[in-house]
Amino acid sequence: MRLFSSVLLCSASLAGLSAPALAQGTAPAAEEEAAVGNVIIVQARRRDEAVQDVPAVIDTVTADDVAKLNLRDFKEVSTVVPGLQLTTEANGTGGNARLRGVNFDITASGSNPTVEFYFNDAPITAGAILQQMYDIGQIEVQRGPQGTLRGRAAPSGSITIGAKKPNLYEIGGFADMTANDIGTLNFKGGLNLPVIEGVAAIRVAGVWDENEGDRVRPITAGRDPFSRTKSGRVSALVQPTDWLKLEGLYQYMDRRAFTYDQVASFSEGNPDAAASPVTIDTSDRRSIQESAREIHQVYEIFNWRAEASAMGQVLIYQGQHNTQKISAPENQDFGNFFPGDVNQFTYSHPSWWSHEIRLQNDARIADIFDYVVGYFDYKTSQPTELTRPTIIGFPTSANTGQIATVVQTAVDRVGSSREKSMFGNLTAHLGDSTEVSGGVRHISYKSVNALYVNGALTDTQGQDAKKWIYSASVKHNFTPDFMVYASTGSSWRPGINVVGDFSQNQSALESSFINLPAETSKSYEIGLKSTLLGGKLRANLTGYHQKFKNYPYRTGGRGVYFVDYTNLANPVVSQFNFVGAVPVEVNGIEGDVSFDVMQGWSVSAVASYSMGKIKNGIIPCNDLNGDGIPDATTNAPTLAQLQAATGTDNLAACAVSQRSGFQSPFSATLTSEYRFALSDHTDAYVRGLFNFAGTSRVDPNNIYDNIGSYGLVNLYTGIRDPKGAWEVSLFAKNLFDTTKTLTRSDPLFTSYRNAAAGFAATTYTSTYTAVTSSAPREFGINVRYAFGSR
Repeated sequence: MRLFSSVLLCSASLAGLSAPALAQGTAPAAEEEAAVGNVIIVQARRRDEAVQDVPAVIDTVTADDVAKLNLRDFKEVSTVVPGLQLTTEANGTGGNARLRGVNFDITASGSNPTVEFYFNDAPITAGAILQQMYDIGQIEVQRGPQGTLRGRAAPSGSITIGAKKPNLYEIGGFADMTANDIGTLNFKGGLNLPVIEGVAAIRVAGVWDENEGDRVRPITAGRDPFSRTKSGRVSALVQPTDWLKLEGLYQYMDRRAFTYDQVASFSEGNPDAAASPVTIDTSDRRSIQESAREIHQVYEIFNWRAEASAMGQVLIYQGQHNTQKISAPENQDFGNFFPGDVNQFTYSHPSWWSHEIRLQNDARIADIFDYVVGYFDYKTSQPTELTRPTIIGFPTSANTGQIATVVQTAVDRVGSSREKSMFGNLTAHLGDSTEVSGGVRHISYKSVNALYVNGALTDTQGQDAKKWIYSASVKHNFTPDFMVYASTGSSWRPGINVVGDFSQNQSALESSFINLPAETSKSYEIGLKSTLLGGKLRANLTGYHQKFKNYPYRTGGRGVYFVDYTNLANPVVSQFNFVGAVPVEVNGIEGDVSFDVMQGWSVSAVASYSMGKIKNGIIPCNDLNGDGIPDATTNAPTLAQLQAATGTDNLAACAVSQRSGFQSPFSATLTSEYRFALSDHTDAYVRGLFNFAGTSRVDPNNIYDNIGSYGLVNLYTGIRDPKGAWEVSLFAKNLFDTTKTLTRSDPLFTSYRNAAAGFAATTYTSTYTAVTSSAPREFGINVRYAFGSR
């Protein structure tokens, strides 16, 4: 590893030292080329537009960016989009996207995210996207309410991902290999084949990735963490005439992982806490699990599209069907009181169908109007089966116990929903400088959910709702390179039915934190976009205000304590992330600037500040002393203590005015690249990426998880063919090995029935907390080769 890092640092240093001398020889013609800059085309409004012409905040991640920054896992997209937080559930059940000061959690919100994902123009779940990434064309992150132009209503934004499409005219392909010093081997490749030149072509691509995940290892002997992902994709394009285009895609992904839940001694965050048997710091990356959690995920995507053009109009049909099959155990002996692990086994196999048909103009009508009208249909089925264990055991010492038996409770959660909507948008171009746009969508939504415990139906929930949402914007170009815009919009999400509390004796309060009313929101935004110095400098700025009613706020960490009657005869203390419907106001500002300093040298910065606040909302909380204020929890309560504090409600509620988001309010990204010619056939470069996150109190109700500001540095250097045929690069991610505790839960505990005390409900509180941390440092090498259409 020393040799590896030394080579990397020396290469970067030599490249940096060479830059000034070579820069002096820049030719005037090359300077003019740099001044023009690269125009990024986006599909934010369902038609090709330069990103600087769209009256909205859009962050783009191109295929070139993915390659340059060695973005292998989709979650790494957040390193170049400040304010965006992408995470996956430890148990593998799904993924989360958070943006503009509010949270989203798959367990809380299911298929109704605050940030909607789209793959090849069709909605898709985050869990299917936040995986290995390969053969991607472009990623667009659009901030603010969405829904009148694309797919489903989403209050905070949308993320669209496009796979590279087949080329009808040229054979081509690529091979890409990455290896690092922490166990990663990543191979990607693709091949493009015109079947009938100019008429039909196919493209195949795939990835094989092996890595050690977050590198969290058990403190006892056990297998190392490991993850293997295999995925393949085949795309087809047929264009028999100028007016008809047909596309199809199939993708299969299989991931197996062996993971451990990271912990740290509670004394790391609370110096007054008792010492742990084995002291663990976050930087140790350790777990008290005794065996790895084995996760198996299988994703299949079928995507198809047809376009027909006539008389200046385009009729488009977009369809998709995707499935997930996820198997994962989750240890319920959280405090590691008993020998071995006691697992809850979960099998989730949801599926989704979507159909959208829309008509829009190709040629502008009367040189003034652009329009889009359409119909959207989205169906889901989300069955989950699991076994919830109740431990029967007895203590053998203060910190250890012995299991007598485990009573398994079979739980089946079934649900389905259907959303149908009609939408339209009209844009008027008033001269060359002014544009006014507006759109509406009418949503009809129905859902039904049922809970079966040991085969008996215990609960059913359903919704039947209709809603109008709208959007409007106006922009004016004072010059061709300076635009000011203002926009407003509303959004809506159906009331959610939270998955995870399988109690057979739910109170009215408990039910109110599981079955929530629909969320509505309104947003107001004003911004400017400018291009200066002949295209060398681009600067954008926007400010926004958004107000939510019935925003689903999910409690942080591992949740709040409640009396769990999943096994009706043996209630125990459990934790769950219940959700409260609360009023929220968000204010924020976002900006970006990019500057082509000179031929070959570019610098860009993106920053985001977003503060979301709950305004006197009722949330689930830990409140054992009954003062209406969330407790600073240091020990899990016994069943008797919790029942005494909550009565028949089973849990507590508090009225709060606090932050609504768990991410840092301020974040920024700085990137820079310098490239120069070594010869007529070889370029060299050095580039850097710096991520900064400001101070944050992750969970406002947990005084032990405050995070100070921190920055992470990535460095890249290498050589490449000027035309992109090949490249060899060395990189260092998290160069200075910065380890930051990103989240910290309350102390972990284990609930069980004490066979030595008349089977009394008993709670053991450990001296450890669950934590997550920044990604480990890695030094690596990447080699790429491409030919033809690539």
